[in-house]
Amino acid sequence: MSQDDFDLFKKELSDVKRLKNDRVNLHQSKEGPNIAQQARREAALGRKPNVDPNYLSTDFVEPVQPNDWLEYKKDGVQEGVYKKLRLGKYPIDAHIDLHRRSVNEARDDVFYFINGSLKRGKRTVLITHGKGERSHPQAVLKSHVNHWLKQHEAVLAFHSAQKQHGGLGSVYVLLKKNDEEKQINRELFNKGFGKKL
Repeated sequence: MSQDDFDLFKKELSDVKRLKNDRVNLHQSKEGPNIAQQARREAALGRKPNVDPNYLSTDFVEPVQPNDWLEYKKDGVQEGVYKKLRLGKYPIDAHIDLHRRSVNEARDDVFYFINGSLKRGKRTVLITHGKGERSHPQAVLKSHVNHWLKQHEAVLAFHSAQKQHGGLGSVYVLLKKNDEEKQINRELFNKGFGKKL
């Protein structure tokens, strides 16, 4: 290195300040990574997680069009209940927006959102997936959401939302009752029949 190069190097480093501490404080969050984050870290390191609890498939998905209505009802769901869902008459207990999410990110988001909503006793949730008119191929997330909701064991029914809730770019989802709500219903039901006439 010539003297000119050395002088130029010193000049460039003249405003650099010496570190006061040579140790790094790695602030760890108290909660730690969630299951989805941990799985992504393991995958980034080339490791396969022991068990992926997310059973929603990313295999072949029947494509839907951007302006298609999404609708599904499991056997046993009463028509009146489904009609109220379809018309947006139930209060929306929780909402998630999947815009700008990859298919894999959206898969995890949908799975954990539904599971978390179920755990917290939420019955009607709204998922905004977008219509996908500008994506190539079109309606990729919409098609996957349609497929995943049919796969998820907690989903009783779903239907494209009313205009004020996102229209064809969103879907109302009716979830089954969690164990706590089922127990409350059993107790109420048994009290009604336990009374003496």
